[in-house]
Amino acid sequence: MPDSPFGRVAAAMITPFDSSGALDLPGARRLAAHLVDRGGCDALVLGGTTGESPTTSDDEKTALVRAVTEEVGDRAGIVAGVGSSDTRHSAELARAAEEAGAHGLLVVTPYYSRPTQEAIARHLATVADATALPVMLYDIPARTGAGTALTARTLTRLAEHPRIRAVKDCAYDLMKTAKVLGSTGLAYYSGCDEMNLPLRAIGAHGCVSTVANVAGPAVRGVLDAFDAGDHAGAARRHQALVPLVDAMMSQVPGAVSVKALFSAAGLPGGPVRPPLLAADEELTARLVDALRRTLSS
Repeated sequence: MPDSPFGRVAAAMITPFDSSGALDLPGARRLAAHLVDRGGCDALVLGGTTGESPTTSDDEKTALVRAVTEEVGDRAGIVAGVGSSDTRHSAELARAAEEAGAHGLLVVTPYYSRPTQEAIARHLATVADATALPVMLYDIPARTGAGTALTARTLTRLAEHPRIRAVKDCAYDLMKTAKVLGSTGLAYYSGCDEMNLPLRAIGAHGCVSTVANVAGPAVRGVLDAFDAGDHAGAARRHQALVPLVDAMMSQVPGAVSVKALFSAAGLPGGPVRPPLLAADEELTARLVDALRRTLSS
């Protein structure tokens, strides 16, 4: 996808807050530059799950997109999360993100109200119609409800929309993914770090990675090895990342893990917002140990 804003290795970037819990725009700029210039990422996804989107205001989302785009927008694709359970609100967020300089949109399936597949398709198409930006659909039924998982039929239908270009896949349904990959031009991105290599092996384009916040070069190294034809090396690199992925993603949300690691390293991040709770000392120690082992392997 040479003209895609979604890149190949995109970080699901956290949203930095200061010690009072307010949005930390200087910290966001610093983090974005680090992820792009030294972290191996060619795209940044803002305002997603790891970005604590349920607890950031519309104004904060827009300010974050504007600041990060100004900082690194000529060196990386900037993708704004604009999903909500309200179609009108999602379309408004999409237009605000476009005005703030975003290069693409991440749109999650609507949650809580349990819409039918027809309603989900209309919601996503309406948001895609709201701007001229390319759209990545976000299929994550574990967070939105099993009934909102996009079916292969719905994905195939949405692929006909000229601006719906990609899927962030957190559905854990390899059969569905394989069917859609084989029948559409949608670019698939793994949204779960333990699935980065398996999905690449069946034709996914790249990943939207939480772990890339702290170990971007290692995440990229797996895909680089696979794409170079070193499949055994890719498998070794993937296995070396598994303890870190497990430590970061199995017990608490990724935002909690990343911010604990950033706090330990003195990097921008700050607290998480309620209802999330910060990692305790024991978990932080395990996370730091897992990261050190990964970076030294």
